[in-house]
Amino acid sequence: MSVPPTLPQAAPTDADTTARPTWGETLRVYLEPASLRMFALGFSAGLPLLLVLGTLSFRLREAGLDRTTIGYLSWVGLAYGFKWCWAPLVDRLPIPLLTRWLGRRRSWLLLSQALIMASLVGMALADPRTELQLVVWCALAVAFASATQDIALDAFRIESADVRHQGALAATYQTGYRLAMIWAGAGVLWIAARAEIAPAAGATAPGALYQQAAWTTAYLVMAASMLVGVLTVLFSREPARVALPPAKNAADWLRGALVEPFADFLRRYGKQALLILALIGVYRISDVVMGIMANPFYVDMGYTKDEVAAVTKVFGVIMTLVGAFIGGALSLRLGVMRVLMLGAVLSAASNLLFAWLAGHGHDVTALILVISADNLSAGVASAAFIAYLSGLTNVRYSATQYALFSSMMLLAPKWLAGYSGAFVDAYDYPTFFIATACLGVPVLLLIWLATRLAPVEPKA
Repeated sequence: MSVPPTLPQAAPTDADTTARPTWGETLRVYLEPASLRMFALGFSAGLPLLLVLGTLSFRLREAGLDRTTIGYLSWVGLAYGFKWCWAPLVDRLPIPLLTRWLGRRRSWLLLSQALIMASLVGMALADPRTELQLVVWCALAVAFASATQDIALDAFRIESADVRHQGALAATYQTGYRLAMIWAGAGVLWIAARAEIAPAAGATAPGALYQQAAWTTAYLVMAASMLVGVLTVLFSREPARVALPPAKNAADWLRGALVEPFADFLRRYGKQALLILALIGVYRISDVVMGIMANPFYVDMGYTKDEVAAVTKVFGVIMTLVGAFIGGALSLRLGVMRVLMLGAVLSAASNLLFAWLAGHGHDVTALILVISADNLSAGVASAAFIAYLSGLTNVRYSATQYALFSSMMLLAPKWLAGYSGAFVDAYDYPTFFIATACLGVPVLLLIWLATRLAPVEPKA
């Protein structure tokens, strides 16, 4: 049963004494309409991310760009870390004509999806060897529009179900999200490889193997793939709108849109808010910092597009889906905080396997083992973390507050990740991977503190 909008929602705890659902009831929740909708919208949300980060780093490395530059260009992803700045507008501001037709959440979703498609077309047509600045500007536009889509989509998800079902919605969202990452990771590499012509014999110089026409084809297909999200928005129902008091004037509107969502969070959690925000800010730091150099690592280790596509982008993402369902189910049965701790331990430890792989050489079997462990742990951690963030959110300010939480999750890690290329150039890959694993140690302490200091969850 959901918590009424007028009541504060406390941080997720394991103190809820309600009867646990049977395994049959737990699994049936994934077939409910709300869950299936989140599956399709998760695909729309997951598609742009790799195209401006992971896949783009592979493309840029193949085009001959150095790792330090690639690391700095990953700061394009900081758009996701600052989305809380415009989240109040997405939460409150109507879009002329479109909002009247589709509603508040769906209108913003459709607008952001259209901008993503247009910007991906720009990335497809620009050559990073001669038009790197244009590629970067288009990537920034994709990141900004994708972050805006995330704001509206997170609010759409939170307003579509009660607190107990957020774990299941998180799992189906992650499923669609990870399938999109297969398509935006393996799919784009597979398409680019199929569209290539045979390279000249002995072409080994940086950028010599790069073929712009092949990447243009691949990115145009990715732009068309955003139609999955567009059609889902058009055929979905707008969630029930939370009644908000009318603003008396412009100052009152700004106070309600910009100040009150943050003040509400501080009022509900007091001094504990700092602990919660610290945990949110560093929970995924190991994965995010390591992930920027993953694709350049594969290129430098001599893995082909087809090998990377099959192992890291298909098999790896399937393991992430398995982890997401395990994380969602365990969160329902054992509680979010226990699974949050488990995910943090596994995520940090799995980075050590990449250090081993760096010294092992080109070995597809070893790559499969490492990717299996890494993506399984990432799926468990992601499902639990999304459920944790959802439980912190007051439905009256769902878009703004969730944007604040998910932005903080990315801000420090993505800023630090910008220096990953320079770190690798200075110390090489094994030291880099060990260092990213060590970044996860403070996370364990913060989860332990949050578990001990978390307030008791009010019953609906």
